[in-house]
Amino acid sequence: MAVMNNIIIVIFLFLALVSQCYGQCRESDLFLTQKPTGAIVKGKAEWEVTISTGCAKCNFPGVRVNCLGFQTVEPINTSILGKPEGGLCLVAKGRPISRSQPVTFKYASDTSFPFHAVETKIVCT
Repeated sequence: MAVMNNIIIVIFLFLALVSQCYGQCRESDLFLTQKPTGAIVKGKAEWEVTISTGCAKCNFPGVRVNCLGFQTVEPINTSILGKPEGGLCLVAKGRPISRSQPVTFKYASDTSFPFHAVETKIVCT
């Protein structure tokens, strides 16, 4: 019986630690903002996209954004925004986005593209 009680205590402590970590940050703490830069590239407005988080205790690796139909006349480094795979683009080759390491890129198009995060993980630090 004592062994069973110890197992239950260990499971309880593990679940408490896991829930505490994931309770600190949520996917909604990952922000994707964009704004016009005011520049014109090949006759198209330039837009700056920033993917960031205000959460100090977690980071977000493996972020994928929707990019089906995305077009730009300004090249984007594929180490920042990967080539589309199944309508999704991997951000920063999957490196974690944290409060101290946001990701920014620019593109040029007639209108802003409705980027939003589709996939990510949450890792507590």
